[in-house]
Amino acid sequence: MSRHKEPYLSFRRLLGFYPRRIELYQLALTHRSAALTDENGRKINNERLEFLGDTVFTLVTADILYHTFPDKNEGFLSNSRAQIIRRENLNRIAEEMGLNALVQADIQFTSHNNYIYGNAFEALIGAIYLDQGFKACRRFIAERIFARYIDLKNITQTDINFKSKLVEWGQRHRVTIDWKLVSSTFDDNNNPLFTVRAIAGHIEGEPATGYSKKEAQQKASQQILKQLHQDKDFLRAILYEGKQSPENPAPPSTEEK
Repeated sequence: MSRHKEPYLSFRRLLGFYPRRIELYQLALTHRSAALTDENGRKINNERLEFLGDTVFTLVTADILYHTFPDKNEGFLSNSRAQIIRRENLNRIAEEMGLNALVQADIQFTSHNNYIYGNAFEALIGAIYLDQGFKACRRFIAERIFARYIDLKNITQTDINFKSKLVEWGQRHRVTIDWKLVSSTFDDNNNPLFTVRAIAGHIEGEPATGYSKKEAQQKASQQILKQLHQDKDFLRAILYEGKQSPENPAPPSTEEK
């Protein structure tokens, strides 16, 4: 077997078809830490393909859920989509596919930055879309990703969308919900880190940090939900914020009873 054919055969085993433009797939597996450049000195990495693939995968996921669950409401569909496209799930899919062994990167992988594999998965979807077109890309996602790596029954029975749960809590109690970006920094491997606080009314919860704003918001939402359930004075302060008056005093603190 010639060395020229080896990359095509590798992608054939991974994808189920031969690439037309193999350079797209090689680019999809190139992390920015590899510090590669083209003949003009421009940096080569998979970030643009990741952006495209994220959009395509989200759209196809929504389409599959819409047609799979014709009787479910928008909230169910949104929560199910959020669980499928969350970073931890994409990392798992990438590793089970074997992408983790193919990614080009000059970085020490840890449990905190293995989202790189999920990013490579999204970039791969972007490469398939550009190389094969939307129809073939949708078929790949349905037949080789959903059929092999996504258990729809299990995912749709598990509600872990803490942002949605916090918003629903706020609607029930007529409390405005928001999120505040506290800081944006980088870890030792130059990966972005975001620290966020969830806000109920005008009272902030504990800060939470993640490798994306969405991840940090989810963690911050989980944190403030935990505070609401475990700290009665914290809950009391939010529910009676701005409602105290001589005619309508706040109930006594739990420490005063």
